Amino acid sequence: MNDNTAGSLLERAWLTRGPLARTLLPLAWVFAALTAARKLLFRIGWLRAHALGVPVVVVGNLIVGGAGKTPTVMAVVALLRRHGFTPGIISRGYRGTAGNTFGGTLEVQPQTAPAECGDEPWLMRWRTGVPVFVGRDRAAAGHALRRAHPAVNIVVSDDGLQHLRLARDAQVLVFDERGAGNGWLLPSGPLRESLPASVPARSLVLYNTNSASTHLAGSLSVRSLRGAVQLAAWRAGQPASITAFELLRGKALTAVAGVARPNRFFEMLRAQGLQISTLPLPDHFDFASLPWTPDTPDVVVTEKDAVKLDPTRVGATRVWVVALDFGLPPAFEEALLDLLPAPPTPAPKFAHGNQTA
Repeated sequence: MNDNTAGSLLERAWLTRGPLARTLLPLAWVFAALTAARKLLFRIGWLRAHALGVPVVVVGNLIVGGAGKTPTVMAVVALLRRHGFTPGIISRGYRGTAGNTFGGTLEVQPQTAPAECGDEPWLMRWRTGVPVFVGRDRAAAGHALRRAHPAVNIVVSDDGLQHLRLARDAQVLVFDERGAGNGWLLPSGPLRESLPASVPARSLVLYNTNSASTHLAGSLSVRSLRGAVQLAAWRAGQPASITAFELLRGKALTAVAGVARPNRFFEMLRAQGLQISTLPLPDHFDFASLPWTPDTPDVVVTEKDAVKLDPTRVGATRVWVVALDFGLPPAFEEALLDLLPAPPTPAPKFAHGNQTA
């Protein structure tokens, strides 16, 4: 992948307050003014937040790009189910055609094409088994979910921190190793909104890193690789196994990752003793054509990438899907539950998905 693309140059500029970032400051001031005006309209009641009639947990981030929202959503869903809730998920459906029209919604089904709903909503439906609706308007997606699944008694929003039309009971702010970058708003920095001086009300901070990357008090996620499984078996519902890494050690592997932070995936593979050559791809890469040569013997990919790979297209290449285990610290779980009402008893249950988070 070419690291000199405009996007890569801008991402590097967002980490410092260098010449390019400073040149874009006037546009950041305009963005800040528009953001402040919009928040004011909601505060004075000219614009209204829509309640869904059940508790809502929003998982989002202040910084652009992937910071670990999707695995956090799946871990939150697993937590809620363990404590008697019947959750559903709503998402923007980024890069999916269904999320392009404001007000339009789509329920993600096993037969839904990832190109229609987005790769992350498809993966969340696959991994959790709970209802997932996508739509540009999160409030509309939430109402559609509740109409279709009245047993759902709590909604988790994948992203939507800045989607003020959606009323929420709790927020989870997710940060990765970038923290707040250079601390400036778009486009001179990576922030969608200013980093607050302290953790906002009814909010929790989760760091998808080995240490805190901002001044905000928060918890550290617990991340590890669950194991690997061949693509066709993964599609059939077979879970990843840690013993598969024993089969892969000593092989010449090509590690492919179309995710926001591919190097994190590569480092976790190396920590398992795997010998890899790396092939980083743009986030949400569509795999319309295979990025490796036909004579490549073994390829390892993330689950997010596996969503878009048909086993019949990979030829003689053995494609291994590597699953991530993502855990929430006990103190974080307790704090999140404290922000929510007690679940109804008894709680209806949905069938489990392929693998729970």
